[in-house]
Amino acid sequence: MSTSTAEHSPKAALKAEKREQRKKQSAIRYPFWFGGSASSMAACVTHPLDLVKVRLQTRTANAPKNMSGTFVNIVKSDGVLGLYNGLSASLLRQITYSTARFGIYEDLKARSGTSDPSFPLLIAMASTSGFIGGIAGNFADVLNVRMQHDPSLPAEQRRNYKHAADGMVRMAREEGFSSWFRGWLPNSSRAAVMTASQLASYDVFKRMLLDYTPLKDNLTTHFSASFLAGLVAATATSPIDVIKTRVMSASGKQGIAGIISDISKQEGIRWVFKGWVPSFLRLGPHTICTFVFLEMHRKMYRKVQGHDEKAA
Repeated sequence: MSTSTAEHSPKAALKAEKREQRKKQSAIRYPFWFGGSASSMAACVTHPLDLVKVRLQTRTANAPKNMSGTFVNIVKSDGVLGLYNGLSASLLRQITYSTARFGIYEDLKARSGTSDPSFPLLIAMASTSGFIGGIAGNFADVLNVRMQHDPSLPAEQRRNYKHAADGMVRMAREEGFSSWFRGWLPNSSRAAVMTASQLASYDVFKRMLLDYTPLKDNLTTHFSASFLAGLVAATATSPIDVIKTRVMSASGKQGIAGIISDISKQEGIRWVFKGWVPSFLRLGPHTICTFVFLEMHRKMYRKVQGHDEKAA
């Protein structure tokens, strides 16, 4: 009995030490823009994968049906730089959407009054943050989808936006300001599900890894937690992502119900997970990069502010 207690005590002490360290770190108020900055850096890494995902979700009858074929087709048609079509809109989206959702989420956590919010509470806070972020970044998301989808259209149907700012102006002039909010409901719903499945699950996975494994608060833990969060997020958002992309890339005024009905008739129930593999291959690395960059932001901030020295 004494041997068992002796073996258990170091584990309990280590767990208590990790929990105390997490409480000290959770009390730190990081700058609001950290999430947007980390997401923008991640977007620069994963943009080609996002482009391939959009092309697959909006493909025409003659377009390649798989990820590798789509990738090769883009390079052949537009060159290597074609893999970065719409990057300006993608960055604008992260600056608006991700800054809002990360910032609001962290603020709500700080106001929750506990260093370890329950999972349901994390889901509620993340969903709220994501929905608001989705509205804030909707116009940039519309631009992002259109600029990525544009080169795959026949020449006479292309919009040929020069960059994100040009697209914003032309959308307002040619379609009215309401075009900035095209598909805002599926987009914000997706953002709510995305943020809940991504941010909340990352916090939970990170907490579990720290509490129940020998891992410490380092790159291995951040990578593992973000990989699992990316898997959850890709699965949860797949159906909404398909609908959002179809709505935003459409030229007419067909409603969400009509689009779902048409997709179901043409493609069956499989449309729900259409593009899941490229979606995960894009979202997984993006999630990993975002949280790794975010943790780097936080670590540097703690070092500059002297919080790590105080904790030691």
